[in-house]
Amino acid sequence: MSRPRDAAATKAALLDAATKLFGERGFDRTTVRDIAGLAGVNQALLFRYYGSKDALFATVLATQSRELLEDSPAEHLLRNVLLRIMEERPRPEDHPLYAVLRSSHHDSAAEVVRRQMGEEYARALSSLTDAEDAELRADLVLAWVVGIGVLRGVFGKQPLADADATTVTALVTQAASVLLEHTRLG
Repeated sequence: MSRPRDAAATKAALLDAATKLFGERGFDRTTVRDIAGLAGVNQALLFRYYGSKDALFATVLATQSRELLEDSPAEHLLRNVLLRIMEERPRPEDHPLYAVLRSSHHDSAAEVVRRQMGEEYARALSSLTDAEDAELRADLVLAWVVGIGVLRGVFGKQPLADADATTVTALVTQAASVLLEHTRLG
């Protein structure tokens, strides 16, 4: 007896599996077969619902970015992003930065990052200043966040790797408020 088809559940399982694997391994080291296997479905369904691995990667980043953007008013976005990437035991599937860091050398992944994350986060952050160069200021803050993620999460650079997340977040947010004057600490 075959089980009933549930397209929504299959799509969600594929998205969850891809989110986990892209975060852990990056784009290149994650295969369609691995994603389908973790989701418990035939890999042909990945192509049916998402079209390609590249499109699924874009969906993963867009979904995670959208959730964080929707959960955070612009003035709290920087704080919330930092706290999430600095969790004591961060899970790669919980933040798109991990997938980005592990996939940024891949051309299509880099394009997705620029389009999905860069533009959406930059737009939100640039709304926090009245300066003429708001986009540049937002990009500088984004570069800082990525740098913190790399030094802390990838390289384990001390003392940043073991620093208290709340303390680091407060310091970064305070300094970023020079560039983005509508940024708040709390």
